[in-house]
This record gives sequence, structure tokens and C-alpha cells, in this order.
Amino acid sequence: MKKITRILFAAILLLSLVTPLLADTIKLKDGSVIRGQVIGFKDQQFTILIGGNAKGRRGQTTVYVEDVESIDFDSTSGGAISQTDDSANNISQPSRPAPAPQNNQSDSSSSTVRIGDAPAPVSANPTFFTIKVSVRADNANNGWTNSGLVVRKGQRLRITASGRVSLGRGRFSTPVGLATISDNEKLMRNEPTGALIAVIGDDNDDFILIGPKRDFVAQRDGVLFLGVNEGDLSDNTGSYDIVIEAEAGAGSTRP
Repeated sequence: MKKITRILFAAILLLSLVTPLLADTIKLKDGSVIRGQVIGFKDQQFTILIGGNAKGRRGQTTVYVEDVESIDFDSTSGGAISQTDDSANNISQPSRPAPAPQNNQSDSSSSTVRIGDAPAPVSANPTFFTIKVSVRADNANNGWTNSGLVVRKGQRLRITASGRVSLGRGRFSTPVGLATISDNEKLMRNEPTGALIAVIGDDNDDFILIGPKRDFVAQRDGVLFLGVNEGDLSDNTGSYDIVIEAEAGAGSTRP
């Protein structure tokens, strides 16, 4: 039975990958939803294309099959099947990304792949999952590092940064930044040069100063990107080490 189920699951996934996928809906067991394009499945992980292509802020995220409740493919073909392979529930990856993205309704004509058991109830006491990422100081990807996390408005985030990068010409900075360096081209002109900054969404210029540590509530839905507050990144080297703690199963609003 497991072998047959896997074949059916692979057939639905393959069908979805050869059909234009513009609005797949991935429902996670914590109640959150990702809207994107499923472009692959390997090693028990779905690869999902998220974000637009504006300003270089576009990327991919991966979701483990054990974290997924169902996938609604934006396609008129396909059917509903159930994934019953218990081995998927035995994967242990304590630091892997567990996205908590946008809430959207799926198209009623889409095909649905249901995976595992029903979503786990959300605890009244907030819990956090952890993501670790390195943020490059150079101009790769237009200076932005995709954290792999899609946040929801009202979700609480805790970001801690460490490390040291070169800003060129013998200048070095930590995530705090250097207030003594003048730079009229940096994105946050009133904040230190070289400081760690963030932005939510590929279509947003409401930048957030992170520095060495920041605890805040997301004001919109979108992919979390991280970067260095400097105008000319071409001669930069090194990276900051980032730990993101994101609230799991957060509601739409928080005080």
C-alpha cells in the first residue's frame, strides 16, 4: 500500500511540475499557509519558489514533508491522495526552516495532496522555532540574503547577529555598524554603515534596523530578507552569522 501511495503521490507532483504553477497553496500543520510555486521534491523536502523578481529579492524555501498538512496545486488536473508513509514523521532536523507565511485561500479547482495527520492545535503559550543563516556583506543577489522564512503580519521575530565583515579600504564592521562612516547611498541613511538590516517582502522598502539584536512584530506578510546597510557593496567580504527565532502558529495580531 505504501508503495502504491508513493507512486500516486509522485504522479500528482510530476503533473503539477509540468503545468504552469502560479499560486500553489502549501498548508502547514501549525495552521500557517505558504503561497508560491512548488518546483521540486527531494530528500523528503518540497522546494518552493517564493517572492517576486523586483530588486533582486526572490528566492526559494524548503519545507519538510512532515511539516505539511496539504498542498493545493493551482491546476485543473489531478486528484486528492493521502501520504501515509510513517517514515516521513521520523526526520529530526531541529534547526531547519519552518516557514510561517501568508494566509490565502486556494482555488476550488486545484488538485490537493494531503500529507500526514490533521494540523496540531496551536498552544495558547507562543513557541518559537529557530533558523540559522549567514548574511553575506557583498553585492551577491543585489545585497540581500533570503532567510528562507515567510512571515505573517503579527508574527513575532527575534533576530540575533554576530560576526565581523570587511567594508573595504581597511574598514571592518560588526552588526552594530559604524556610525563614523558617511554614506549617502546606504538604504537607511540615519543608521550606522555596515549595520545588519532587514526587509519583509520583495516589493517593500520599509527597511528594519536589526543590529546585533532585535525583537519585533512583523507589520506585513512576506519573505524575510537580510542585508548590510551600505551603498557600495562591491569591495565587501565576509558574512554575519544570524539566528532567527520565529513564533510558530502566531495569530493575525499581537499586542
